Amino acid sequence: MMSPPPRSRFFRQLLQLTSAGICTALLAHNAHPTEVVRHSLLGGSKFPIARAVEVPAGTTIIFHSGITPAPLDPKAPAGTAAYWGDTKTQALSAFARIKESLDQLQLGFGDVVAMTVYLVGDPAKGGRMDFEGFMAAYSQFFGTAQQPHLPARSTVQVAGLVQPGMLVEIEVQLAKPQK
Repeated sequence: MMSPPPRSRFFRQLLQLTSAGICTALLAHNAHPTEVVRHSLLGGSKFPIARAVEVPAGTTIIFHSGITPAPLDPKAPAGTAAYWGDTKTQALSAFARIKESLDQLQLGFGDVVAMTVYLVGDPAKGGRMDFEGFMAAYSQFFGTAQQPHLPARSTVQVAGLVQPGMLVEIEVQLAKPQK
């Protein structure tokens, strides 16, 4: 009996190795952690955001639309600081509205894995975004003893939002574990 040509043996071995690699990859895929992993910022920074967040396979990802604040004083002239409030006030309102939505979805701030914050420059701050005002609101909901989970987050200054005088819009992405 003749032995198969060397080329045929090579392809058979390659197929065996490829099949073994696929099986290993599938087993490794099924052996995933079941918890969201939040990576701290580098250098021991205590700034209350995650450097990165890993979401395990089998977890439902929810992309929540951006939420803006409710008017602080609807009787004040529209578009004014009296109508909307400052950045901190607007951020607190937006977070309250996000909480209301998350409650309806049976989720919480601890399920937030990513956040994008859009801040308009505050005329009272020379047109610069009031990052400190935003952080004063944010830190009431993230990185607390009651809710220590930190999202990956970006904060950007934008030229404007949907309504004049509106300074804050917050968009979140959430991870809902399988039950």
